[in-house]
Amino acid sequence: MAFGIQRSELQDWKSSVRSGEIAFLTHYWLDERFPGCKTVTKVGCSDIEKLIEWGKQYGLKAEWIDMKKDYPHYDLFGQRERDILINEGLKNQLERFRL
Repeated sequence: MAFGIQRSELQDWKSSVRSGEIAFLTHYWLDERFPGCKTVTKVGCSDIEKLIEWGKQYGLKAEWIDMKKDYPHYDLFGQRERDILINEGLKNQLERFRL
């Protein structure tokens, strides 16, 4: 279940993903499989090879890509999520979601 974002943010992310950009979307999220994680960052790109290459710098495996139709993405959470947001310079996401 996703919450804490506006519809326009989701639409912007989808548009960026479809156009082949590496796009980030962080939102609040609860899933019993991941206790202690309150957010997830989706890093998407419709250019799968570009997404795989981006992920390699962070040790992300191609098989971890969620191959959602039109919106392939990595799901980042926990310390990895925080570290990548810091490295990508997405300070606003860190502050907004208190990461």
